[in-house]
This record gives sequence, C-alpha cells and structure tokens, in this order.
Amino acid sequence: MNASAPPAAADARLILRSEELDAALEQFLLAEAALWSAGDPALEAEPLPLGRGHFRAAFLLKRRPGLGVKDLARLTGLSKQGASRALRDLVKAGYAAAAPAEEDARRRPLVLTPEGAEFEARVAEAMRSHLAAAYRAGGLDAVMGARRILAAVAGPRGGRRPRGEP
Repeated sequence: MNASAPPAAADARLILRSEELDAALEQFLLAEAALWSAGDPALEAEPLPLGRGHFRAAFLLKRRPGLGVKDLARLTGLSKQGASRALRDLVKAGYAAAAPAEEDARRRPLVLTPEGAEFEARVAEAMRSHLAAAYRAGGLDAVMGARRILAAVAGPRGGRRPRGEP
C-alpha cells in the first residue's frame, strides 16, 4: 500500500458493538503496557534519570527532526510545561541540541545528538523486538491492517512524516 494513498472508505457493513469496542480498548491498553514492560528495563539501566516521556521525546525527535515544545505537546498529549521539561532534560543530558531554524530565527527546533540517537536506540530496540514478534504472530496480511487501524486511532497526531519514512 502506498503510504501517501488516501485511506479506504469506511465499510458501512462494519458495525461494532460496545463489547467488541471494549475488547479492542482492553487490547490497546494491554499492548501499551506490554511495550513499556519491554522498554522499561532499558530506561532503568540508563545512567541518567530519564523516563518514558524523555524516550517519547527522543523517539519523536528521531522521526521528526526539528520538533519543538508545541509539536511535542500536541503529539504526546503532554502539557506544554511537561513537553518543555522533557526536551530541556534531553538538552541538558547532551541528547538533543538546538538546530538553526530555516524560516524563523526565533524558533529553536531540536534534533537528536549522536548520544541521543544511542539513547533512543537502546530503549527502542527492546520495544521493536516485542513489536516484531507480535507482527510475526499476526502474519503478513495483518501488518498493513494493523498499521491502518493504529493510524486511524492516532488521527491527526499521525500527520507529518519525514520523506521516505513509513
């Protein structure tokens, strides 16, 4: 499927009961807990006291270089204060640095440093392994369907992607 293709029209025959939606919500919540259970040991092994919010910020900086406080808050649901704190901590740790803004000199977009990329990779690797096993268990035909569902759940937060990235 082409990543830039418009989503398929909703199938009017798909009617989901509350019980089915509750089961799906339960699975989403349990899946999130399982992903964090895979990533938390790597976070706990970090020499600096960084948590899930710091990882989320680092991961999104990798995927969307130039991210700012407002962008991070919008994507993660963090308050602007929380997003600012996470980004400030990454800068203080040497994991992120301000890049010159091309259009607006007042804006100080952030990018990951090589050390920040290593931090992101250490934590994400365990989560990627867990996700890869789940995709293998679901089968090749289920992968694109799962991606479409997750993209629909993410809604506008899933917007802009770097060129060439899925």
